[in-house]
Formats: sequence, C-alpha cells, structure tokens
Amino acid sequence: MKNFYWQALTLATLLFSASCRKDALTDEWKTSEVSRTALVSHVTVRPATLTSSPLISTVYTYMPAPGQFINESGLGSVTAAQALVGSTTNMVSLGNYGGYIVFGFDHSVVNGAGADIGIYGNPSGPTYQWSEPGIVMVSQDLNANGIPDDPWYELAGSEYSASGTVKNYSVTYYNPHAAGTNVNWKDNQGNSGYVQANAWHTANNYYPAMAPNQDSVTFTGTKLVNTLTSGGILTNLAFAWGYSDSYSGEYATLGYNTVDIANAVNASGQAVTLNAIDFVKVYTGQNCNAGAMLGEISTEVRGARDLHL
Repeated sequence: MKNFYWQALTLATLLFSASCRKDALTDEWKTSEVSRTALVSHVTVRPATLTSSPLISTVYTYMPAPGQFINESGLGSVTAAQALVGSTTNMVSLGNYGGYIVFGFDHSVVNGAGADIGIYGNPSGPTYQWSEPGIVMVSQDLNANGIPDDPWYELAGSEYSASGTVKNYSVTYYNPHAAGTNVNWKDNQGNSGYVQANAWHTANNYYPAMAPNQDSVTFTGTKLVNTLTSGGILTNLAFAWGYSDSYSGEYATLGYNTVDIANAVNASGQAVTLNAIDFVKVYTGQNCNAGAMLGEISTEVRGARDLHL
C-alpha cells in the first residue's frame, strides 16, 4: 500500500508539473510576435563538422507547377530533383508560378555575417538578359523531427515592399488530362490565363503528375511583378537582390545568387530573428507567359551552398 501511495503521489506530481509546463508554453506562445521571435531564435542548432558538406544533402519535396518541362525526365521529374543532392551541375525546373522545391543540408545553416546561402540557377546576361526569379523561404526544425513541417519565413528581397508585389497571392491550375495542351489557371485577383503549350514539348502533360490532386492544384505565396520586355530580343529582367535564378553582377562573379537569413519575415511582414535554419524552399515568383517560343517563366535550381563552410 505504501508503494502504491508513493507511486500515485509521484504520478500526480509529474502530471501537475507537465501541466504547468504546458500552460507556461501556451501562455508564452499567446504573447506578442516579439516573444515568438525570441523563441525561434533559440532553437538547437545541428552543428557542422569536419565532414559536413556545404551542398544540399536532402531534397524533401519537389512540387512543380505546370510547365513545359514538367513530367519529363530531364528537368521536370522527382529523379531530376533528387539529383541536386551534392551537386551544382544538375538542374530541375519548378514550372510556372508557385512551383517549389524544399531541401536541406547535413547541418543547420547559421545566420552569420552577410549572406548565408548561395543558390545556383541558370540566368543569362548581361547582353541577353533572361532571369526567372525564385522566392526563397527558410524554416527551423522546431519540433526536431527532421522533416520540414514547421513555420516558414520568407527572405525579403529587393521587391518585397515594391508596389507591384502581391502578398497572399493564390493561383489554381486545372489538369487538362492531355499531353501537349495548355493548362488553364485562375487566381484570387480575378485573373485567368494558361500555361502555354509549345511545339517542343508535346509528349508530356504539363500538369504535374506528382500533385496530390490530379484535377487541380493551388499554390499560395508572394507574387513578384512581371519583368518581361519585348524589343529586338525578348528579355525577362532580373531584380536587384534576394532572389534565385536572377542575373546580376554577383551571379556573374560567383555563379549563384546569395540570400541572407537576417532578411526573414513572417506572414505579417514582421522581421523574425533566426539563429540558424534547417530547411530551404524556393518557388517560382512570377506568373508570366513568354509566348510559344519560350513558354512560362519558370525558376530553375541547380543546387545550393552554405556560404559559411
């Protein structure tokens, strides 16, 4: 009986203690955004070691939007996305607006001095300017489960507060269930259009076969203003800084675009302090049709690098 009493008392104490901790944590998360910012800045960091690689170690998700390369083995397949691991020469297409890839490293990327991550793409310039800007987001492994199911934060680039930038933009694509056919879309701004099929990609359905719903798929995020210009040569102009697959003097010198974790913002646009990140998401930031010759504006990714290793 005595043992039973002490077991019951110990159990009650543990339950009370757990309840107190739960209530304290709940109260803490109910406080201001400043308090939540303080919490995410003290997440345990997976340190880099002497054997750590500066390149991508894991591709967690590849979910492209419709596009001319999608469902082709060369640029628009899960196999192509997985080939980014440990490489900066293989390439994957993210399709039209919203299509994305999520990847990580074998360690946490620390928010250090200056730029933290370099992302490889395939923009061209300066004479023939062609960029397909991708927006970059980051996340910390708050629950320490090793998968990217935690809050995401956009790394605000040069256009984050520009007048033509649309926040909370959403677009839905509809599966034509046919190869080499336009893919219609509608957005939450009252606009509609299509991802245009062309004569060079006729054997594949442009709608992503990896989408969980094979009738329609929706992407939501920040939409950047279109920079497509016509003239002697059709061009898609780059942005100043903070985006992948965007041509610049930096890209010409380094071969990649750099982003800074210090530019992280939450969904309300408030700055968030992150001591390190574990996951990176890149998605196509423009919804733009470049015509039958070139097709949709589609961010391409060739790899990424931790700039502190």
